[in-house]
Amino acid sequence: MLDTSRHIARAASRPIVRRVAAGALVAALAVVAGAAALASAADRSPAPQEIVIEIRYSHFIPAHISVPVGVPVRIRLRNEDPIDHEWIVGDAAMHAFHRTSTEQVHGDIPTEVAIPAMSERTTTITFQAPGDLAYICHLPGHEAYGMVGWVTIEPAD
Repeated sequence: MLDTSRHIARAASRPIVRRVAAGALVAALAVVAGAAALASAADRSPAPQEIVIEIRYSHFIPAHISVPVGVPVRIRLRNEDPIDHEWIVGDAAMHAFHRTSTEQVHGDIPTEVAIPAMSERTTTITFQAPGDLAYICHLPGHEAYGMVGWVTIEPAD
């Protein structure tokens, strides 16, 4: 004798299995689509802008740069002089501090870079607010000699 109740129960459970499988497939597709959207958004993030500032005869060249707010800016500092320099960018309070500081090494601070003679250093900065900041070498006598420049941070479009 054929046990029809077992066949009916198995047949009745198939639509449930199919619905569960379909739901899992939809969830997996949603995860993949979300990951693709995030990757696409990351691809649209601004690429770092690169600026080269040369140091020659104890002067910054160029002495003025413009950068966009909120975009990473890679700054290559190329010291072509036979003496050490530094590049410190900041507001008036920061420069007031450095004029009287005896700090010889700046460590990993992106806005405070020591550049040994005849060498190059690179730093990356994302300026968070529009405005103007000075960049200055605070080694003894260098600012008075003219090692001063300006960065203008332009508002976002």
